[in-house]
Amino acid sequence: MKRTLLLMLVLGFAAGASAQQFRWIDKDGRVQYGDTPPPGVKATRLKPPASTAPAPSGAAKKDGEKGLSPDAAFRKRQQEREAEEKKAAQSATDAETKRMNCIAAQAEVRSIEGGHRISTTDKSGERVYLNDDQRGRELERAQRAVSSWCN
Repeated sequence: MKRTLLLMLVLGFAAGASAQQFRWIDKDGRVQYGDTPPPGVKATRLKPPASTAPAPSGAAKKDGEKGLSPDAAFRKRQQEREAEEKKAAQSATDAETKRMNCIAAQAEVRSIEGGHRISTTDKSGERVYLNDDQRGRELERAQRAVSSWCN
């Protein structure tokens, strides 16, 4: 019952808002406005009020840029969001790689500084131990790696 009454009230206001307006001068010389002028009076039909323009979308349009349809704007926002997510994922992957390389470089420095004998394999597959000069060069290389990855 209440819904029906509310619907009728809304429809009544809508009909009143869309009614044609007139302007006329009455017998006393005063200007009058209304939906229907009295008979025998010269009335002027008024233009309906201009409807309000839709609010512009969130982003301001650049010079020469055409407005997008709602579907196109949605797709554009979706593509931008996907690009941002992809960039964030790549950034996270790069940060994790850098962290792991830093840990490995620090472990290598600790290993070289630990005083243990360090060995490598030569072309024939035999184990060769590093002398003090070679060990110093390996330590410098490992420290450069730490400074590169751990900043």
